[in-house]
Amino acid sequence: MSVNPIDLEEYGIHVSDVIRNATPARLYEYAIIDEHAAISASGALATRSGDKTGRSPKDKRIVEEEESRDDIWWGDVNIQLNDRSFSINRQRAIDYLNTRSRIFVFDGFAGWDPDYQLKIRVIAESAYHALFMHNMLIRPTAEELQAFDAPDITIFNSGSFPANPYTSQMTSTTSVDLSFNRGEFVILGTQYAGEMKKGVFTVMNYLMPKRDVLSMHCSANESMDGRVSLFFGLSGTGKTTLSTDPHRRLIGDDEHCWTSSGVFNIEGGCYAKVIHLSEESEPEIYQAIRYGSVLENVVFDEATHEVNYDDASITENTRVAYPIDYIDNAKIPCIGGHPENIIFLTCDAFGVLPPVAKLTPEQAMYHFISGYTAKVAGTEMNVNEPTATFSACFGAAFLVWHPAKYAELLADRIRQHDSHVWLVNTGWAGGPYGVGKRMSIKHTRGIIDAIHDGTLATANTKTDPIFRFEVPETCGEVPSEVLWPEDTWENPTEYKHHARRLADLFHENFQKFARGASDAIRNAGPS
Repeated sequence: MSVNPIDLEEYGIHVSDVIRNATPARLYEYAIIDEHAAISASGALATRSGDKTGRSPKDKRIVEEEESRDDIWWGDVNIQLNDRSFSINRQRAIDYLNTRSRIFVFDGFAGWDPDYQLKIRVIAESAYHALFMHNMLIRPTAEELQAFDAPDITIFNSGSFPANPYTSQMTSTTSVDLSFNRGEFVILGTQYAGEMKKGVFTVMNYLMPKRDVLSMHCSANESMDGRVSLFFGLSGTGKTTLSTDPHRRLIGDDEHCWTSSGVFNIEGGCYAKVIHLSEESEPEIYQAIRYGSVLENVVFDEATHEVNYDDASITENTRVAYPIDYIDNAKIPCIGGHPENIIFLTCDAFGVLPPVAKLTPEQAMYHFISGYTAKVAGTEMNVNEPTATFSACFGAAFLVWHPAKYAELLADRIRQHDSHVWLVNTGWAGGPYGVGKRMSIKHTRGIIDAIHDGTLATANTKTDPIFRFEVPETCGEVPSEVLWPEDTWENPTEYKHHARRLADLFHENFQKFARGASDAIRNAGPS
């Protein structure tokens, strides 16, 4: 029997049993019966995403449409799709949904600020996907659901059915397709739930800058007296860990917008990595893994259903999705004022960046466009040295406009609100990976605390001769010799060699963006 009845005939969907905005209890029932999911010992639903355990960026497509063609940063990130191929994939997804005896719908919102909120409809074959989006979108009240009509974006998730690789512009049996004109998003050939979450973010990354709003791949929290900080960073830099602070209220862990009024979270939940998770290291996230949460691709004991968070035999990308109010000190609604501090997190495996540096607005734009972190040596065959990784705006995979547009919006906000911008290195010191040591989490937390209490903003600094940013000479209880990288190396000449090498990699990467950047931004990089 259908729950919250809804007519899907306008989409060409004729399934009689449609489960709409069901409770987690109902979705658990269907997931366990129909999809071989299980209840973990903590109460979370444990499930698998099939062969795909991560996103498929090379299979992501955007329809080339007259209204948006000139806005989009076409290339490896935004790959063009013609309308005919989109229509074929859309029909393929709908035809598959019509073969199901039961399908699931979740209607919710993206964006906590009502002035910028989008209505999102998810139509999926899987109870697991419905529960995932129940957690990740903002859940409507009964009254809001009753009045929910004409969604801004509709997601057709037929992920267990493949795309036809012989369709024009397809390169595999996976296809993730977005049409801004139609307001529709089609998923074929992947059951990885993160495609839906990042699809919504991609839409926000297009629509919000059109309204002079900066969309950001970052986490955000605020002090008890309302002072906001943003944390940008790629995977492995500590973004979720450092923003989930028991002494500060969590606004959100991954996707935000900065308007003329302040910041708001796009999402209604959090999507955290759980590989090597422990209650001691990340208690807030650990305790959020309970009834209603969704665990993806974890390994658990068949007898006790206790999860082994150190087991990466399925994937390193084990995940949990939970409503943000599962974090005790979450701020609801997830809205804050203008950020006082902006923190760029990087994991420098070359061991040459300081633990913390203060950036000018121009340097902030340069490092924002660069989005630097590093892969450590030894993670791939025949890789014996650190590998630099650059991802524009710390989230290139989800950008739609040229990165300079987001950087200019960020710089305008920084200047208007006198925000402090910091580069914090959570990587190596005293030498590169394999020689030096990883930055102490105690020291990094001490640096973050000094940023938040204002002492770092008034500390004396000296200028890094290669990277040209200002490095504090003191920082609370953090040893002073740790703050100046060259002092931690046994061989200063070797330090300079590695620093110059990293500076060259910055210059080489930035050539892709130089044409769209001002002289002030181009000159803000390493010497």
